[in-house]
Amino acid sequence: MKTTSAASLALVATLLAACGGGGSSGFFPTPSTGTSTSSGGNTTPPASGGTTTTPPVETLPVLGVAVGAALKDCASLTGFNFANTTITAANSIAAGTLTVAGKSVGAHCQVTGSMYSRTSTVDGQNYAVGFEMRLPANWNGRFFYQANGGIDGSVVTATGAVNGGGALDNALNMGFAVISSDAGHQQGTPFFGIDPQARLDYGYQAVAKLTPMAKALIASAYGKGPDRSYFGGCSNGGRHTMVAMSRYPDDYDGFLVGDPGFRLPLAASANIVGAQNYNALATTPGDLGTGFTATERALVSNAVLAKCDALDGATDGLVQDTGACQAAFNLDRDVPTCSGSRDGTCLSADQKQRIGQLFAGALDGNGQKFYSSFPFDAGLGTSGWSTWKFQFSLLLDPGAVAFIWQVPPESPTGFSGSTFTLNSNIDTILAKITATSALYTENSLSFMTPPNPSDLSKLKKRGAKAMVYHGTSDPIFSSDDTQRWYNELMAANGGDASNFARFYRVPGMNHCAGGPTTDQFDMLTPLVNWVEKGEIADSVVASARGTGNAGGVNADVPASWAPDRTRPLCAYPKVARYKGSGDIEKAENFVCQ
Repeated sequence: MKTTSAASLALVATLLAACGGGGSSGFFPTPSTGTSTSSGGNTTPPASGGTTTTPPVETLPVLGVAVGAALKDCASLTGFNFANTTITAANSIAAGTLTVAGKSVGAHCQVTGSMYSRTSTVDGQNYAVGFEMRLPANWNGRFFYQANGGIDGSVVTATGAVNGGGALDNALNMGFAVISSDAGHQQGTPFFGIDPQARLDYGYQAVAKLTPMAKALIASAYGKGPDRSYFGGCSNGGRHTMVAMSRYPDDYDGFLVGDPGFRLPLAASANIVGAQNYNALATTPGDLGTGFTATERALVSNAVLAKCDALDGATDGLVQDTGACQAAFNLDRDVPTCSGSRDGTCLSADQKQRIGQLFAGALDGNGQKFYSSFPFDAGLGTSGWSTWKFQFSLLLDPGAVAFIWQVPPESPTGFSGSTFTLNSNIDTILAKITATSALYTENSLSFMTPPNPSDLSKLKKRGAKAMVYHGTSDPIFSSDDTQRWYNELMAANGGDASNFARFYRVPGMNHCAGGPTTDQFDMLTPLVNWVEKGEIADSVVASARGTGNAGGVNADVPASWAPDRTRPLCAYPKVARYKGSGDIEKAENFVCQ
């Protein structure tokens, strides 16, 4: 059994920061075919690709199109003055210094700095809210807050993801001014959670500090502030975005939410429960993957496809009708039960019981479900799925739970992530992540999650919009959890929230990208069109990233698929269904119903 050292925690935290982080991580983003919208009510994807539209249920404000301006002088921004802010550099970046999908990103100004520098009286470490802003020479009048992934802790390149996997474009290249931050700590490990203020900055307060400064910096750079402001990210970045939707609805006009861990402390705790169960099944204790092997996961994935693939009218390796699939597939009935030893052609009775319960939702010691179910889907046979379940549950989740969310935090001296995960009592964890003290005055569910997440009335009334997507094979943050939230949002709005918030399931996609899926898409463009022109995206076209893809090849794309397969991502509760004729590799032959 491995001991998780500070060095390994730092390495893994760096990896996770790229997962759902900003910039060029490849876990973030982007357009495949360009999106197009119209004001009509056609729900069939147009032959040219892009989006289709439906009319709103209720008339809400349209905020108007942003107007751009030219950058005045980059070097002078070193003199920018704002309370509690230090500017460290303002550098002119030539066109082509950054690229996206082989294309040159235009000339821009990079401004770096920090806010609220301090030395902690609790752990003695230095803290600040570090940031960089990239300000394009030819600005489109818009501001994009890049919400980064993992536990933050580093200022990644401020390019602004447009979502999905394999970036073909980014917000900076589109002309947005973009900010990226470390969310208030410069440590690559979760030990920053020992400091109470660093917890709060990471949870939500860094956004409140950075937003007015960023808008003032934009005004200094261009002679005017942003006409429209957008906020987006995936994973923890999706959580940041959902928190901003609730806490800062007046500061941003559009919110782009990807695979959100908006109940992240509970999701991480559920992954710890999962690790304990996979370890109980493991043929090699401590090697969780031997509890549910790649061959066995492929067996289950194929069984899911056998029951669910054709439910949308096309046998194509994608489960579009996720809801119907959960009713059609039964793990106990549809996967053979081993009569002898496990050999990859069956699951043992113990495997079926434990794995089935994990998919149904992790339980506490009293048998009560404390986190969401996960849908059975086609993507659980991938390395993207297994890495979260079998590796990160021993390396990432224990550190975050132990130091960022527990009250009091564990001692870092001799801390072993695998020991914590495999030996902790789940009821003790749940009690500690919901506890407070005189020093830690907010518990993790207060500072990490959006308050009143189904009440977005301020956002709605002022004309702001939200587009939310989630991969149905996400192994760490369940798409069922996001779907549950959206159902509650609909209920809070008379049964229909589609005139200001839309949710798109991405069949087969793992966490933010990857899996047997069409995961390359641009949701920023339709979000802007919705906010500024009132054009609503009933569907967004997504592409597979097979051989030759400019944004990077997804190794999980089956060889039987066209490398550039497209599908419409449909606004929930609609499902993409095959029309019955035409090339199944093309989105135009599917309709959202």
